[in-house]
Amino acid sequence: MLQSIRMNVQPYRVELLLSCWITSFVGALLFVFLAPWPVDPPPRAALIVPVQQDQMPASIEGRFDHLGIDPRGNRLFAAAESAHQVLVFDLASGRYLRSIDGIEIPHAVLVRQDINRIYITDGGTGEVRVYDGKTYRLLKTIPLEVDADAIGYDPQTKLLYVDNGGGDAHESYSMLSVVDTTSGTKLADIKIPGETLEAMTLEKNSDRMFVNDASVNKVVVLDRRTRQIIATWPVTLGKRNVAMALDQAHHRLFLGCRDGKLVVFDTQSGKELEALPIGGGIDDLAFNPATGRLYAQCGADGTTWIYRGQHGSYKLLGKIEEGTKAKNSLLAPRLDRYFVVVPPEKMPGFIDVFSLSSN
Repeated sequence: MLQSIRMNVQPYRVELLLSCWITSFVGALLFVFLAPWPVDPPPRAALIVPVQQDQMPASIEGRFDHLGIDPRGNRLFAAAESAHQVLVFDLASGRYLRSIDGIEIPHAVLVRQDINRIYITDGGTGEVRVYDGKTYRLLKTIPLEVDADAIGYDPQTKLLYVDNGGGDAHESYSMLSVVDTTSGTKLADIKIPGETLEAMTLEKNSDRMFVNDASVNKVVVLDRRTRQIIATWPVTLGKRNVAMALDQAHHRLFLGCRDGKLVVFDTQSGKELEALPIGGGIDDLAFNPATGRLYAQCGADGTTWIYRGQHGSYKLLGKIEEGTKAKNSLLAPRLDRYFVVVPPEKMPGFIDVFSLSSN
């Protein structure tokens, strides 16, 4: 009887052991295939993909400032400060077309495609210069204070906002001038304490706009309808806030600071949230709402720092090295392009053109 019981138990133990082994093996397989894998950062080339280089004439030397774009006219513009020109390139092929000459210190370029007009701020003479977009003939100048520099444009009202005045005008305050681009006239000056205003951004479907008041390390919040200052936000996590970008959907304002910090603000509370490391000498900052990516163009080491925002946090995806003093850039998401000015440095300068397709 006992022998019979042992004979019956032995197969049962074998089946039990076999069942446990199979369960463990299947569990291990499920862990391997279903558990989240650590994600390595993408290689540099995958962040933005090089497409072409738009070569500048060998005669062009010195500093550059901001880029402008005219998709309808298939043109790209680059403000060559030291050469006192704005360079014009074929947007698609990258071929150099011509220059717009006689600008003392060109800073920013706007193209109104609907009326084919080009607007260029001249910091030397303190004016906005208006050109015929077809013939490049100077149509008129709109007088402002010296150091007419960064711009912001409202496509609904066709109003152009221009930084000017300040320290270069020997004043302790600066002007934000409002220009009607249709009539070509200045409508108003908004007086802002501080010797240097920099980049600005406008909210859509709202009257608010934000301006970097770099000399006093603040953000100035204005009502575009009343043309009044409604708030000022101290910037304590970075020094000399010059570049700016906006993620309006998530109420985030990004400030690029020259000391190598990218400061994030909550636009509802006006509070600083965090500071992210970037390179020194930033001059341009852009945000792509379709991908949640930030592009910080830093001139000290000539690199593009790329961050991705997700669920309220920001992760550095990588850096792209373009060249010494490459501080100016332009993001064109609808064209799948990112443009970077690489100034002349022993060799002729060029504009690096990248695709965002891997984003």
